Amino acid sequence: MSIKLVTRNFDRPDSHTLRVYREGGGYETLRKVLATRTPQEVVEEVKRSNLRGRGGAGFPTGMKWSFVPRETGKPVYLCVNADEGEPGTFKDRFILEQDPHMLLEGIGIAAYAIGARYAYLYLRGEFVEAGRRVEDAIAEACEAGLLGSDLPDSKFSLDLYVHYGAGAYICGEETALLESIEGKKGWPRVRPPFPAVKGLFGSPTVINNVETLAKVPHILEKGAAWFSALGTEKSGGTKLFPVSGKVNRPGLYEYPLGTPLRTIIDEGAGGVSAGKKIKGVIPGGASCPVLTADEIDVPMDYDALAKVGSMLGSGAIIVLDEETSMLKTLLNLERFFAHESCGQCTPCREGTRWIVQVLERIAAGKGAPEDPDLLLDIAAHMAGRTLCPLGDAAAGPVRSFVTKFREEFLDPLNSM
Repeated sequence: MSIKLVTRNFDRPDSHTLRVYREGGGYETLRKVLATRTPQEVVEEVKRSNLRGRGGAGFPTGMKWSFVPRETGKPVYLCVNADEGEPGTFKDRFILEQDPHMLLEGIGIAAYAIGARYAYLYLRGEFVEAGRRVEDAIAEACEAGLLGSDLPDSKFSLDLYVHYGAGAYICGEETALLESIEGKKGWPRVRPPFPAVKGLFGSPTVINNVETLAKVPHILEKGAAWFSALGTEKSGGTKLFPVSGKVNRPGLYEYPLGTPLRTIIDEGAGGVSAGKKIKGVIPGGASCPVLTADEIDVPMDYDALAKVGSMLGSGAIIVLDEETSMLKTLLNLERFFAHESCGQCTPCREGTRWIVQVLERIAAGKGAPEDPDLLLDIAAHMAGRTLCPLGDAAAGPVRSFVTKFREEFLDPLNSM
């Protein structure tokens, strides 16, 4: 059953304004937190909620906050990853456009918890409307005394800066994001040290996704136990699921974590369009291994999807019907990864281009019988051998598409 938590204001006129947000009690949780809770109490509350990062990795949010050292003498920074760029993913853009103040309240609570005086919102440059609304929201919050110096009922101060990305997918990777904010080429860093210890400008830094932070006010308002009970034993709360592809009602849906994938497709998105059958489903964005039609009764949470060999990722569901060419779909995905590879790591730089060459050869009717195994071999030499997850992101779809739909990679006529 769908639950509207982050999306509760999306249908209200002028939902992006401070007036509408405050009519629903907006910023009251931030005020109460600043007046009555210590930073450590906030961290512990978020830990108990079982909130896991909604950007793809699924790391426990409260745990990430607790890694920040307190006595380094350096400033602590909070960075918000709003560089949403993976094909099929459009959930954070809706939050930025429809309810930016919910995000700002989450940023305020998170910054207080980790002791950050300054925060950066790294926004995808192509999100023009989202950028306008976020900047308007920041101006409203500053004028109302909800951002800036000495926030209500406290001595806590927070300045928030918007930094626009230039369209490189790799800058959604957290250390590439930090490099970009510092004015450098957006290349992922070698770790350790991890950002919590040495991040932005060499200081302790927490990087959280937009949806993750939009969940925080609800946790502090209604309690960790309430939020945790909405999801599974290890993954609390709801999740936004963008649904696209061959469905009757493509769009953005909010369900508790653990909801079966089939329920989201049938109940939320209205089932497969034109009465067709499902051939496959990508459950969490372009980087996630595809599932067959027989695998879509899986609960949508991090652990259940890992057990069937895929990932929750961003939660972006792409439905492929019985007439979809899996060869052409994989070729489209791999062209994206080859284009977006930053080129720093040889396995990713060379592997993504090689995969595209082989797939184009098969699609042109010039493939060889050994090509499916060649694709699997290339993917095996990419996964786990790069500084950032982009190598794995490109390899995962190859492994799953070729293994589960091998006949379509032997004869392109079978892939129509």
